[in-house]
Amino acid sequence: VQAPMSATSSTFNAADTTGASSSARPTGAAEAKSAVGAARARLRTDLLIYIGVAALTLSAWWVSLQGWFSPWSRTGYWLGVAGGVAMLLLFTYPLRKRWRVTYNWGASKYWFVAHMVLGIMGPWLILLHSTFHIGSTNAAVALFSMVIVALSGVIGRFLYVRLHADLRGEKATLAGLRGAMGNQQQAADTRLQGMPGVLEALHAFERDTLDVRPKQGARHLWRLFVLPIRRQRVAQHCKAEVKQLIKQGASEQKWSKTQALSRYRACCEQVDSYAMAVQRAAQFQTFERLFSMWHVAHVPFVWIMVLCAVFHVVAVHAY
Repeated sequence: VQAPMSATSSTFNAADTTGASSSARPTGAAEAKSAVGAARARLRTDLLIYIGVAALTLSAWWVSLQGWFSPWSRTGYWLGVAGGVAMLLLFTYPLRKRWRVTYNWGASKYWFVAHMVLGIMGPWLILLHSTFHIGSTNAAVALFSMVIVALSGVIGRFLYVRLHADLRGEKATLAGLRGAMGNQQQAADTRLQGMPGVLEALHAFERDTLDVRPKQGARHLWRLFVLPIRRQRVAQHCKAEVKQLIKQGASEQKWSKTQALSRYRACCEQVDSYAMAVQRAAQFQTFERLFSMWHVAHVPFVWIMVLCAVFHVVAVHAY
């Protein structure tokens, strides 16, 4: 008769068997890995965009120092024309969403990507055209309003991707995010059933996060700035405990290094996905409020930029 295994080892095996043979929940680990991968991909994309915007700005500044052309030269003139056309083409994205005739002209994802590219390249061409020299009050207002619109566009993109399921324009909902969080909770309960300390820490994180009831403004600030730090600390604590339990299970069950590493990675992915699902559900209303406030502030600067740009073009050709 085989001696009974320890509680830790038996629950590990039960979790592996459940994940391998149950048809009712065959995608728990895959969903966890997908959620973590999506969050990391979103962060990488954000960093690349910020670095790219900074690099383009520095490149325009470097070109202005070389003295190759002036805003009134032929090259500077056509750079201004190209930048102005790019800025005008930005309006095709909001018009496409409002005109029923154009609503089915291609996937929204590609329109949004084109809108972002034009929103970066247009201001860059205008900066090249200006060579960072301001010749009139109208040109100054047009230039600075364009800079504000471009920077607010980067902020708007940051908020947009946190309110939409993807770039197709399908807006996420609080109920959908809470449903995804519930799915991750169930998957964690299955995958981590031999780790009661880890599960209790994750459940406590969920309760404390969703039950925060300070004043309205303080709650939004807490969710925006404090919650990501707390999520990382909870996840690190849980992973440290997972590591110890995996070592214990590997010693008792004689797992190979590959088997132990595979179990450790699967558990860590589940911890990350569960904690991230809680954070997304908690931050949804905060990002929704910030996006509405951003839109109110963004639109006036767009119209100021357009009016000043039109006046600038007319003045240049008239005088």
